[in-house]
Amino acid sequence: MSSESSERIPFQTLMAESAARRGDNPAVHTVNGSIPWSAFYQELCRIANGLRGLGLQRNDKVATLDYSTVPHLSLYLGTALGGGVSVPLSAMATSEQLRAMVKDCEARVLAVSQAMLPLVEPWLDEIRPQLLPNGLIAIDFDGDGWTSMAAWVSEQSDAAPDLISNPDDGFNIIYSSGTTGTPKGILHAHSMRDFQISRMSNFGLGEDAITLVSTPLYSNTTLVAVLPTIAQGGQLVLMEKFNEAQFLELAEKYRVSHAMLVPVQYQRLLDHPDFARRDLSSFRMKLCTSAPLRRQVKEAVLERWPGGLCEVYGLTEGGVSTTLNCGEFPDKLHTVGRPAEGVDLRIIDEDGNELPQGEIGEIVGRSGAMMQGYHGRKDLTEAMYWHSPDGELFYRSGDMGRVDDDGFVELLDRKKDMIISGGFNVYATDLEQVLLAHPQVRDAAVVGIPSKRWGETPVGFVVGTELDPEAVRAWANERLGKGQRLAAIEPMDELPRSVIGKVLKRELRDDFVKQHPDRVD
Repeated sequence: MSSESSERIPFQTLMAESAARRGDNPAVHTVNGSIPWSAFYQELCRIANGLRGLGLQRNDKVATLDYSTVPHLSLYLGTALGGGVSVPLSAMATSEQLRAMVKDCEARVLAVSQAMLPLVEPWLDEIRPQLLPNGLIAIDFDGDGWTSMAAWVSEQSDAAPDLISNPDDGFNIIYSSGTTGTPKGILHAHSMRDFQISRMSNFGLGEDAITLVSTPLYSNTTLVAVLPTIAQGGQLVLMEKFNEAQFLELAEKYRVSHAMLVPVQYQRLLDHPDFARRDLSSFRMKLCTSAPLRRQVKEAVLERWPGGLCEVYGLTEGGVSTTLNCGEFPDKLHTVGRPAEGVDLRIIDEDGNELPQGEIGEIVGRSGAMMQGYHGRKDLTEAMYWHSPDGELFYRSGDMGRVDDDGFVELLDRKKDMIISGGFNVYATDLEQVLLAHPQVRDAAVVGIPSKRWGETPVGFVVGTELDPEAVRAWANERLGKGQRLAAIEPMDELPRSVIGKVLKRELRDDFVKQHPDRVD
């Protein structure tokens, strides 16, 4: 990792050079118009100088809560220019989770939009003592005890801050999408973001890119595409919230070249009646991450949507990363590709022994992009570690998989979601692929339900039209091995998903057990 970090160009330097080079060329587009590079960079500098004027020190945390707006993006980037650590908070979190995150990251500044105000009001008095004086920033409203962002920023100098971050300085904290308790704060250093900015240039994310941003700023999925584009002088097309019709309209209007999407977005866009009517010929590369993109959807994207398609598998924590150029390897669409450049990926068993190619185990990896750790949680950080026989540090992914004869990684299941039925390991992915081959099934998820007879037994949750659950179950079980057979099929209008498209399997499991306590013996 040392060789990559020694050649780094600091983020502050990249931004200053891009602003000088791009001048009046557009930096950010929204439904309301465009902002030129010169004005955008001046705004970021004012925010950086304003934060330092409040007393923000190097590596102090700035927590933000808003949709994907220009002010929110500006706060995120301006914090980095000023040497602070950005903490974009999830708009999907509960008030209590947000309180825990703000306290956990030890935020010195909290910036909130009016739409999010009800989520923070119950605990504002409790966290005031940890904030800097005037450290409550009102993004788009006026209120007692709040610093108006517009007025505050307008008073600041637009000179570039005289500060260059060290490689080990914090860049941001991204909170994991945990569904219970306090999510873990994943701390990324400047060195990790510098490495990713350089690596993502391989996909064309740079000065010539026009990148459409339709996932939330608190998701690493979003930032992996945003940072390379903006740091190197490209253009961002920013959506506050994802909407299929608006996505297609903006893509055509601004001649978008790149987008990072999650699987559910691809399906919704392909299904939208405007898809075939919009001119999408400007696309050069579309990327997908956060959850597996199913083969049928990959095939449809390659057939119907101009430009390349690349699936990226990885962790917000870093270490593990693979890429699949779908057009280049049409016979490998069931995989997530080969290890990305600079990634050492291996498969280990339950006891931490490395497994040979072709065998199933947990995926571990190391690269130049690895988090500093979970903020304030040394125990959880060290629980991720796996050390190779020669002492190198790898991160555990928690995912089960195997590497095929050509070096492509087949992703099977989350380790915690693997079904153990009658003493045998059952991988939900295998069963889901069979269900998705049924002509009436549009979406499917399989989870393990407690069973007195088998320990766990697979149950399929399917979305489709005019489904006969027993007929689907019989059809699938004819094509599955004896130890894989489904105990039940549960029809659904749609599968519960997180905001970045991951199926909430715990929710499916808990709801099924609650509603059908005697359904599966």
